[in-house]
Amino acid sequence: MRMLNIGKTDIKISVIGFGAWAIGGWMWGGAEQKQSLRAIDAALASGINLIDTAPAYGKGLSEKIVGKAIKNKRDQVVVATKCGLVWHVQKGTHFFDYPGGEKVHKYLGPESIRYEVEQSLSRMGIEYIDLYQTHWQDETTPIEETMDTLMNLKKEGKIRAIGASNATLAQLKQYQHAGQLDADQEKYSFIDTDIEKVLPWCRKNHVTMLAYSPLGQGLLTGKLSPEREFEGDDLRRGNPRFSVQNRKKTQEVLAKQVEPIAQKYDLTIAQLSVAALVSQEGVAALCGARNQSQAEENAKAGEVVIEKEDVQNIKSALGSLDL
Repeated sequence: MRMLNIGKTDIKISVIGFGAWAIGGWMWGGAEQKQSLRAIDAALASGINLIDTAPAYGKGLSEKIVGKAIKNKRDQVVVATKCGLVWHVQKGTHFFDYPGGEKVHKYLGPESIRYEVEQSLSRMGIEYIDLYQTHWQDETTPIEETMDTLMNLKKEGKIRAIGASNATLAQLKQYQHAGQLDADQEKYSFIDTDIEKVLPWCRKNHVTMLAYSPLGQGLLTGKLSPEREFEGDDLRRGNPRFSVQNRKKTQEVLAKQVEPIAQKYDLTIAQLSVAALVSQEGVAALCGARNQSQAEENAKAGEVVIEKEDVQNIKSALGSLDL
């Protein structure tokens, strides 16, 4: 497994991380806890050391499962979690409601961050968080106040590195001006490329890019058939991007233009899609897994470097989909 540093820190992470959104059992059609624990075990055994979670993933359930999985393995794991999506107070900006009716707000006030960090430490049964990230940005709290709180938490040993997520370039610059920003987590795949405008700045300022949804929420696996029915709270249900027509179109491009490149590297289409992403400088990818086999498959994407010409060919092929 290839490794890279988080920002300017000496914290080394695997270029493939375990994304723990789905194991929270929310917005992905549910998850089975025992399988989730086995998936994390398999990821760690395969060389993955980064686990990314958040309180909002199942109202703390994802963090609790991560805590169970890493018990007695803390020194093997880089734990990343987040703050800023809250339901314990009604401050900031309303973002969404949980199925049970709890209203979730984007809020990054100092007192709320301090409350959240203690809650996360308790749920996971750990003494410090390796990478603490603002989950979504709060327009009601100055970034300078938020960053001041995060820097103080770092001095106190509660957290080791600071990241932002779902942020604009202007917001990232504000974070960097107010303290040391080490990572930026954004939605990034070769069908979601807007964030590439930010990558040059991140590289120049030693801010590691963590890509979430690197497989376009399943479209780039080559396994999302047109016949698939999305049920329950699956966030893809009703999303025009996942229409039958778009899935057919995507499968055709993957089969004709991406599969031959995957065969060259002895990878699946899904592995190639992720491997190409993390073959770029300063990029790591967060891949979800519901079971052991998926975790093992994800890990293989971090063991090979894709040639620049092939990365560009994949980008061009998938960019033509215009999804």
